Amino acid sequence: MVIGSSKEVAAAALKMAISRSREEERAFKEMLQAEGIQAAAVDFGGEMMQSVKTIIERAVVAAKREFLVDDTHMGEGAVAGATHEALQQIIPKAFGLNLGGKIGLARRGEHLSIAVFCAVGLLHLNEVAVGLGHRAIK
Repeated sequence: MVIGSSKEVAAAALKMAISRSREEERAFKEMLQAEGIQAAAVDFGGEMMQSVKTIIERAVVAAKREFLVDDTHMGEGAVAGATHEALQQIIPKAFGLNLGGKIGLARRGEHLSIAVFCAVGLLHLNEVAVGLGHRAIK
């Protein structure tokens, strides 16, 4: 197993989160796989406070679907915790507003990073927000 730096894995999660299309997402994923990094991404959207649970669930499902974590309490908890940590960085800006964007997930060795990249706002009046969470798991 390759032990990778948390900084490289965090950058990989951000690359997945900022991908503009499924094709670009696939290309990033293949490039990262060549570096020994497993990656996944999933879209989300909705009103901030009502969407937190759904965003965390989507991240957990994507991580399990792409085999970033095992189907265990520890694996699911690591993804849920890192996703919640990333959302905590966005909530002050997004409270009471809508948000939509993408969650990027990356893992190499014991490092797992979750990046949330989104537009926050109302109608066409949007701001951009980024949150990043990390967990060390076996």
